[in-house]
Amino acid sequence: MAAKTQEKNNPLIDKLFSAGAHFGYTKTRRHPSVSRFIFGSKGSVELFNLEQTAACLENALGVLKDFASKRQTVLFVGAKAEARGALERVARRLNQPYVSGRWIGGTLTNWSEVKKRLARLAELTTMRDKGELTKFTKLERLLIDREITDLEAMFGGLRGLERPPAALFVVDPRHEHTAVTEARKMGLPVIALMNSDCDASEIAHPIPGNDASRQTIEFVLEEVAKAFEAGGVAAAQAASV
Repeated sequence: MAAKTQEKNNPLIDKLFSAGAHFGYTKTRRHPSVSRFIFGSKGSVELFNLEQTAACLENALGVLKDFASKRQTVLFVGAKAEARGALERVARRLNQPYVSGRWIGGTLTNWSEVKKRLARLAELTTMRDKGELTKFTKLERLLIDREITDLEAMFGGLRGLERPPAALFVVDPRHEHTAVTEARKMGLPVIALMNSDCDASEIAHPIPGNDASRQTIEFVLEEVAKAFEAGGVAAAQAASV
């Protein structure tokens, strides 16, 4: 219950606590850059300082709201089982691109090639939807269907993305290290829910918390969705003036 004593009438802290966001990993797994976010421990498990987590989350939400208000694209990345479903739902709700499967090397750093694959996916699916595949042989149709399936698995979440995103939102940057590395090479800021085994120095806007908990991930993503939607409303209002 040690983490509970951190509350200072901040409802966000209470919600984070209820979602289990305060649980980190054991001290032996802790990355040195995360030490400043640790409050204490319970048994062998370290606990995050939820005052700092709440402050970091609020900062991240402000950044995301600003991206949305400028109509900038944020790429959502999270392939681990605990994150995949919630991340896909939120990205679709916000009409933002996502990667919820294996990150394909070069997705950002070799964007011109990825753009070609997206164009190919759009071309084939349009042909299929219009019934234009009937002009091909049965074997050719089978091969085209397989190509669509493969392209969908690799790039389906990136449909409609015309250019590299303005930023990445990542669940577990240690697990998604390749994506983080590419974003840094491209000069793109990374916002991330990250546990105690992650390198905070690689993240522009870290949210220190339990990235192994479905409940925590879903809570943070819901807060992200609401902030992004608020930014979109602000953009719409500004455009109507």
